[in-house]
Amino acid sequence: MNSARRQPLGRGLSALFGEAEGRVGDGSGVREVAIELIRPGAFQPRRHFDEAELEALAQSLREKGVLQPLLVRPIDDAEAAFELIAGERRWRAAQRAGLHQVPVLVRALADVEVLEIALVENLQREDLTALEEAEAYRRLTHEFGRTQAGLAGALGKSRSHIANTLRLLALPETVRHHLEAGTLSAGHARALLAADDPAALAAEVIRRGLNVRVTEQLVKRRATPARATQRQARDADIVALERDLTRALGLRVTIASKARSGALTLHYSTLDQLDRLLALLRAG
Repeated sequence: MNSARRQPLGRGLSALFGEAEGRVGDGSGVREVAIELIRPGAFQPRRHFDEAELEALAQSLREKGVLQPLLVRPIDDAEAAFELIAGERRWRAAQRAGLHQVPVLVRALADVEVLEIALVENLQREDLTALEEAEAYRRLTHEFGRTQAGLAGALGKSRSHIANTLRLLALPETVRHHLEAGTLSAGHARALLAADDPAALAAEVIRRGLNVRVTEQLVKRRATPARATQRQARDADIVALERDLTRALGLRVTIASKARSGALTLHYSTLDQLDRLLALLRAG
């Protein structure tokens, strides 16, 4: 897709959902389908759904029904006829409410469009964790070849936001777990990326209840003298290249440069990260 010719996806998504405002029979293209004919979307970036919120929504649906149609696309599947694009929370709540049919708007969309729409819908409603957002960006860049600049334009985000969010995937697993659980904020996590031992410092931040600004100051104070001296002495172009590669890959990258040789090291903290890296290298 040529991102230079595309309007921000948020606008197109608003228009698309505008079509779904109507109800069955009003000419809007909305129709009722059996709930068991719909399967969850394979490109849904959201992994966690609050149980209390689902139960509250289910109670509302029992009383008033599903007022906003789900967005789906047709699929060739033995067990389902449609795949969810947007509205999974309503679909889950409708099942809890015991509804047999739900209103849907059917659109034939490509995989990359489905992922972008699902991402934008969740971002607009602030439903995603920072890691869920980062993983969605990674899939769009690695699986569908979208550039960070293209994503920024399509999703209405700054390029620095995309890059900084992707960097969160390079954190150790324990730190990512705290981020996912909400015991650390995205601001804390970004500060910890520069720490000598992010996992140990994260545990201290949580134990002491430190805010983001204090965490950033602590990271600077705890930097080992050798590492601080090394950072000051290193070539600025090498440091910039490490930063660009880290942002592009979502993994911490270090470069050791000598007079006639050097080494580039890719750091991973989970086997999933290693698998993604190997897939990326093989694709190239």
